[in-house]
Parts: sequence; C-alpha cells; structure tokens
Amino acid sequence: MISFIHPSPRKRALLALATVLSAGPLPAATIDTLILGSHDSEDLHAVKADHADIIAGGLGTVARRLLPLEEATWLGGKLTATLKVDPVKQNYVTVRLWGSDVNHNLLMLELDGKQIGYRHLGDYDCLDVGADAPAYNDRFYYKTLPLPLDKTTGRNTAELTIRANGPIWGYGKSFAEYQKPMTEPTRGIYAVYTHDDGCFIPSSLEKQGVFPKDAPLRKEPGEELMAQVKDRVNGELTNLLKPDRMPNQMQTLFLAKAYHTKWTVAAGKPETAAQALRSLDNLYRGYKKNPKLAQEEPSTWNPDWFGLGPSGQVITLLAEPLKAEFDKTIDDGTGTQITRRAAYTEMLLACRDWHRENRRQYTNQSMINDLYGIYLANRGIAVLTPAKALPEKQVQRYLRESIGLEPWLGSEVNGKPVEPLGKDFMQITKKGLTRELGFVGNYGEVIDWVSQIYEATAPAWGKPGDPAIKAQLVRIARARAPFRYPMLDDQGNRTMVQETVVGWRDTHFPGNVTYGQRPSWDGSPFEAAALTLDPNLVGYAQQQIADNQYFSTVAEQAKNKGFRVTFGLLQVPEQYEKIKGQPPSAKRLPMSWDQPDFAFTDEEDGVIAIKHGNEIFYASLYWRARHAVNFLARVHYLTPDFDRVAVVKQSTLYTASGMEYTRPDWTNFGFGNGGHRYPAAIVSAHTGEKLPIAKIPDGIKFKPGDENLYAGRGDLYELRYGPYFVAMNMSKDKTFDVKVPEDGGNAIELVDDRKDVKPGTVCKVAPRTTLVFRFEDKK
Repeated sequence: MISFIHPSPRKRALLALATVLSAGPLPAATIDTLILGSHDSEDLHAVKADHADIIAGGLGTVARRLLPLEEATWLGGKLTATLKVDPVKQNYVTVRLWGSDVNHNLLMLELDGKQIGYRHLGDYDCLDVGADAPAYNDRFYYKTLPLPLDKTTGRNTAELTIRANGPIWGYGKSFAEYQKPMTEPTRGIYAVYTHDDGCFIPSSLEKQGVFPKDAPLRKEPGEELMAQVKDRVNGELTNLLKPDRMPNQMQTLFLAKAYHTKWTVAAGKPETAAQALRSLDNLYRGYKKNPKLAQEEPSTWNPDWFGLGPSGQVITLLAEPLKAEFDKTIDDGTGTQITRRAAYTEMLLACRDWHRENRRQYTNQSMINDLYGIYLANRGIAVLTPAKALPEKQVQRYLRESIGLEPWLGSEVNGKPVEPLGKDFMQITKKGLTRELGFVGNYGEVIDWVSQIYEATAPAWGKPGDPAIKAQLVRIARARAPFRYPMLDDQGNRTMVQETVVGWRDTHFPGNVTYGQRPSWDGSPFEAAALTLDPNLVGYAQQQIADNQYFSTVAEQAKNKGFRVTFGLLQVPEQYEKIKGQPPSAKRLPMSWDQPDFAFTDEEDGVIAIKHGNEIFYASLYWRARHAVNFLARVHYLTPDFDRVAVVKQSTLYTASGMEYTRPDWTNFGFGNGGHRYPAAIVSAHTGEKLPIAKIPDGIKFKPGDENLYAGRGDLYELRYGPYFVAMNMSKDKTFDVKVPEDGGNAIELVDDRKDVKPGTVCKVAPRTTLVFRFEDKK
C-alpha cells in the first residue's frame, strides 16, 4: 500500500513543468493551488498522503487516488495539505475532477480535522458524492464548498484533509446497510484550490476538454425492443393465470389492466376476471384476519401509501365481467358467509377512511395516498355500494389537493382537515413544480403519478379523464422541461439528462437520461405525452426518438427484472405506437443547444434555470434550509469546456421570528435526527453555528429544531456567481429595490430580456418575481 510516492528525477522534472504550464497565472479570486501528483507542488503544501497513489489521468494530466485500506472497511485513504486562505474574507475550497470517471466512493473534506458538510442531503454537501455515469464526458468539472468563516478568520493558512469513504445507501436501516465498505480506489483528484469568490475560475492555461459539437447518435437498441417488452409482459401474465397461482393485490391490478390491453394474452378473457375474483376473495379473508391490511397491504411497495386501493381499481376495471359475482356469498375465513358486495365494501371503507385520516405531506406521497388509499378505494365502493361512496366531486377534492389545484389541507379528524400547513399551502407551485420544501429533482418527477390520477378519473378504461386534471398534468410536465440539459450518454452519444445538482432530495449526479418524462418503475417516457397529446410533450418525445434514446431508456428500465417494472412496461407498446403516429411537432426541450436563450424561475421553490448562448446555469437559492435561514445557494454552471458545481454564500433578507437554530454535531444526515452515527472521533466543523429562524405563519406548530417549510425561507435572495447576478423575491406581498453590482460592467436582464443595463442601476423586484442579470464581459 502506498503512503507517499516520489517519482523518478526525470518524471519529477516533467511533472514540475506540467505544474507550471497547467497552473498559469492565478485568477484574481484564487488564493492558492495544489496540483496533486506534482512532487514540487505537494512538497510546497506539505502534503501527507496515506493510502494514496498517483495516476496518469484525463488529458494527460496526473492525479491522486485514495485507496481502500488493507482490511476492508468503510474508511479509505486520506491526504492532508496546508493551503493559504484569506484571513478576512469568506474562503472556498474547490477540487478538480475528471468528468469521465464513474465511481461511487465519497470524498469528505475536513478543516483542522473537523468535517465540512454532511454525507447525505445536507446544505453543506460532500466534496464528492460519486457518479453513476460520466458527469461531463472527456472534460473536467469543479466542485466547490465554503469553509466556515469563523474557522478561517485571522488565519493565513488552513490544514485541509480529503478523506475517502465507501458508498452509502440512503435507505439503509442499519449502519451496515447504509454505509458500504470501500472496495476500490476513488476517482482521481487533480487539484485543490482555495479562493475568496464562490465562482471558481480556472487558469486559462489549465488543460480543458473540448465541447462535443457533433456528438453521434446512439445506434441501438431499436424498435425490436417492443417485441421483447411484449414477451416479458405476456410471460408474467401467463404465469399469473395458472390455476395454482394466487396473485397478490398488485399482481391482480396488473391482470385487470391487461384485461383491457388488446395485445396481451389476458385481454378480454373470462379466466383473467376469474383469477382476479379469487384474489379479491383471498384478500378479504386476509383483511378479516388482520384488519390492518386496509392501512398497509404488504404486497404493495410503500404499503401504507396504497392500502387496499389497488383492489378498488380492480373492482372498477372489472365491474362488467364480475357483476354477476358480487352478490354471491363467500366464506370470510371463519366459517361465516358474506356476500362479496358486503365483504369488499367493508374492507374498502376501512381503507378509504384510514387514509383520509393519515394523509402524507410530500407531494408524490400525497398523490399516491390520495389516489389509491382514498380515491380508488372509493371508486370500488361506488361500484359495489353507491350509497356508501363519497360523491365524485367530494372525493376528487383529495386528488385536486395533491396535484395543486386546491390548497392541501392535510389529514382529517372526525371528517375535518387539521390544516397542518395552514389554509393556503399548495402541493404544486404556480409554475408547475412540486413543492415539498424547495426544488426537488428526480424525486419531484411526479408526471407518472399525475398521469395515473388523470387516467383514474376516466369513467371507463381508455376514456378521457377530468379535463382540469389533464391541464394540470400538462402544466406539471412542461415545468420539468427546463430541467433537462444536453449531455453525452455513457457511450458518448447525444442525449438529454435530468438536472439533479440543485435538487433538495437528489444524491445522484448526473441525472438519468430524460426527455419529456423520467422513466420509472411505474411509468414510461411517453406516458403523459400519449395520454394528453400536448404538442410540447409530443415534441419532446419526438426529440427523444430522433436522438434514438427512447429504446435505450426503456431497455435500461427493463434491466430490473422485478414485477413492479414488468407492470410499468404494460402500456409501453401502445404509448410508443401512439406517439409514432403523431404528425411532427416543432417543440423541443428548451435547454437543447439549438434552441434560443431561455429563462425559467420559480419563486415558490426558489429555483432558476437559464440558457444563455452556449452555457446553462441552474441555481437553488432556497437551498436545503430545513431548520433556519442558512445563507447558502447551490449552483450548477455548465460551459462548453468544463462544468462547475458549488455551494456558495449569498445575501438573504428574511422576516425574523426572534428564534434561533443551533447546528448540532451531525456528520451524516443534514436532516431528521442526523441519521446513523459515525465514530465519535468524526466531528462537524459546523457544530454550534447559530442561524436565524424566519417567521412561522400563525397557527402552525413549530419549535426550534423542527423541519419546516417556512423556517429557512427568505423574502429576498441576492446571488452573485461568476457572470450572473440573481435577485429573487420569494415574498407574496413585498417589493424590493435591488442595485445592479457596479463592478460587473454593462449587463443584460434575461427574464424580461432587457439590454444594456448600466452598473449601479436600481431595479424593483416585485412579489414572486426574479431578475437575472448577466455581465457580458465576465466569464
């Protein structure tokens, strides 16, 4: 195992020359530069490397990797160095990483032996969270974190450590499930910089990759994949229709939907309905034995979100072929006879009413709970015993609340909503994004669930659903379009991927290949487009076909051989044929390189998406401020030659509550109770920091330490990052004056497309509006 490597004299000379050429003159904001793998630079910065090696990396440059320990553990190697810092100003640390690397290990930053940031979903991030695919093929990207100001004040140098950890799995219930051992070297770390401006600007002499102007199209797979999808679905259906099989609840819903899908082996067959009936009988007997099945039935994923709602949809879909069976009696498992109508009504009533009293706040969870646990259970009751069903308009209220058409009023007690977030909280912003706390990337992609909600409101399978819900589905799907950006896939082909960097609940970078709709276990890329035939959504689907990324996306989805994915593939062939038959649409995803400049802002989620020429700029100004105002923003700034990801300081004006939040000594989760505990020797550099809590609306229960939508929400955010100056007014009823910085030269305002804005100009920012300035002579 290598502790520290001294290259040969000849190689040392070459590395020293490479250091000079790559570093070049330091940009004004750069304080210090450590070139890893360079003996001279490492000696200058007193580098101590433990379990590390030197590799030849991207573009012929050298890098350090941190290695696993001899005895497998979650800890890996580390390197420590002394770098200059500014004794007065805010300091930042940036690392240079190669965008083609795929590696799942974590890199944690330490200052004076104390950890900077949190491992999982903290406002201060990991130094590197790993990558599932190339983050920026054949180009470098730079990751930036701020250092706590009080830890560098009065100092000219700081001891910085980069420590390797194995991968983590955020849903692990035990430490061993959560924290995986480190079994391979980390990605290469090329350089470490300190600087006093949040936007790191590399030296012009650093080697950079080249923008892939003529990226090739993917060549395979092709349309033959549809036959494979049909074979897989029909194989599962054939299995479930065997007389000796007893399908569980979700498998029974799969059968019921296949009954109405013409190309399947189950379509229109009496034995399909008969098998579903057997399953419903069996489910009722299970419910009689354990009434809690109405709350959470274990064959479903996230069972307490669904309850027995899927059975309500089975009854709705198969009402016609099963109508003669409902008044026949069955044994309830105890020897007592009961009609199916009474039995099924009993368990669906228990499901519906429990889920009314146990609604969920996060948007996707709210949608699932309200669709299955309440609405579809009630639809089943309406088929069986109409007098006990809630009227359609009344029960649709839950759906309308969950998709942002009406205020979300929370769970009910004795039939009355408890309004935990007040009377006017909306699950979807006016711009169409999910509103959990702030912007949520992958986890906030709810197009599949809203599609299911729209389908469920149809009077019969294949008929149009509620028109207002359809319009909301289109709005939600269109709002996601700015959060797809051009990239290369893992084979170097042209594609679009999800923006996940600025998402509150995202841990994967880069995001999945995505055009109009994220592929998921439960939905397909063309689901909403085929349901609505909205010209924008159809255009995005046609763009995916033109890039030949549709079939590969479905193939990637199908790598998971589980039943849930098989169920999700059921409607794929018909959706593809429907999109294939549409006339050409001129609509394309707005961040595509061939599209005009574009600006999207959402003041309720605190997020922006900007395309200007050949660069793309994303920022979450309201960033993971769960407990208090944190004065932090998260940015993702893509330029042709390299990529930047940063957590940076910003100005935040807020309405004070008079309360404070003190950061605890958490080094794992940045939320909840801090997550699984790491050894006591690992301590946080942020412990004890006091942050102000913004005013909490009257009537909402809160105490310091609670995670709350309002505790960290500012009124006005001002972010300066590179050539951009952003002023976002998140308040409902305040107007602010904002001065354009005087050191940037003339600017253009991108939201309203105002040209030649002079330095020092005072602009008004109205409630729920944003101004985005770009200084044309800045990079």
